[in-house]
Amino acid sequence: MLPSFFSGETLITFVSFVVVLGILVFFHELGHYWVARRNGIIVDEFGMGYPPRLIKLFTYDGTDFTINLIPFGGFARMRGEDAADMGPGTFNGASRGGRAATLIAGPAMNALLAIILFAISFMDGFPAPAASPQVLPNSSAELAAFGVESGDILLTLDDRPIYTTGTSELNYRILNRSTASSGDNDSLPVLVVSREGELVSLTLPAETTANDLIDVNEYQGVLGTQISLVEKGSPADAANLQNGDLFYAVDEEVVTDAKPLTDIISRHVEEHPDKDQAVSLTVMRDQEWITVQITPRSNPPEGQGALGVRIGSISQMAALPFGQSLWQGVVWTFDYFRVVLQLPFMLLTGDVSPAEAELTGPVGIAGLVGGAVSATIETGYRFPIWRLSAILSAALAITNMLPLPALDGGRLLFILIETIRGRRINPEREGMVHMLGFMLLLGLIVIITVRDISATREGIDWLSILGQ
Repeated sequence: MLPSFFSGETLITFVSFVVVLGILVFFHELGHYWVARRNGIIVDEFGMGYPPRLIKLFTYDGTDFTINLIPFGGFARMRGEDAADMGPGTFNGASRGGRAATLIAGPAMNALLAIILFAISFMDGFPAPAASPQVLPNSSAELAAFGVESGDILLTLDDRPIYTTGTSELNYRILNRSTASSGDNDSLPVLVVSREGELVSLTLPAETTANDLIDVNEYQGVLGTQISLVEKGSPADAANLQNGDLFYAVDEEVVTDAKPLTDIISRHVEEHPDKDQAVSLTVMRDQEWITVQITPRSNPPEGQGALGVRIGSISQMAALPFGQSLWQGVVWTFDYFRVVLQLPFMLLTGDVSPAEAELTGPVGIAGLVGGAVSATIETGYRFPIWRLSAILSAALAITNMLPLPALDGGRLLFILIETIRGRRINPEREGMVHMLGFMLLLGLIVIITVRDISATREGIDWLSILGQ
């Protein structure tokens, strides 16, 4: 029988953290190993985990591949890396370009892995904005054959919601759409539409799927913005708006992804800056239309907005084709790098609070990984694992490039100084600096770990992100 410490969620968190971290570190050290060997540097040991050694798996090209007792991290131990040895095959004996390339290879491998993991998250299924399809004017004969008319909003097929991607630039497809009738084998699929404010049921030909309707592609996406919170005492509260209400129109101007609710309300407030002006707001609640008169505030309390609601988009699991997924992997990876590099300036300007920018140590990261794995087990969607692993790989890449002693970036800084000076810093002194830097980093990790254990942190709400 397992002790309580190693049961349930704790065991899932521990195992998943070791596996995810192990994969990220493996590729990082593989980058160092591969480029080092290409530059004639001998790698004495390629180890997963930290000593003491548990087992030597095999020896290849002069390198011992090992598994070590402490399961966090790994290393590619290059000959003479932290000593004054500059003989043949040592790290310090390699050319300046060879040493720089070897150091860059680890973070570069993590950046490449982040691109791949982000891309997989888009191909395998990601939460994408979705909306109910409303038929545009001059609908095709194909839609008319189903009994669908111009202006109809397609709501459900056999009691399952129908969603479209609207006008998104990404060519994604919604996963798990309604297929055919879910009732008796002899029954026909039933489509429910909203037509001029009334619900209309249409019986469709046998085996008709939602894709047969959606792929006609003559829709605008509506009812894609919903209320997630109503502030007490706000105009929305006075109008009796409720969580889950879906916005349709403001003064008969339809809310779509091309015309977001916030833009419509902001324009209304700007047009009436000196006095409050009521608008007619139409929402759908449990497939019923509700129209209220509401007065947006031109000067609302901080964080509440003109209506006093928190809104979010309807999300459905979707997938991108390979080419677009790979491009999004590149975009998301470099966007992450950009945000991290801008973080110090955002802290100075107050755009990000110190609490939001707090460092997270192994315990905090383990909690995030465990939460992602638990969400995957609960929902069946692998998106949380792919996306969090991609973020961690990108974080590992950029963190190791920081110009701090003991990190790859710190070693690169010494090579830059060497290039400017025209001669090397004593390798023994450099090794001492990196050793002191490593001890300081360990101390920082201990401090962050103690704080992570003592503090109560909110994890990522993957279920909400997944639309569950």
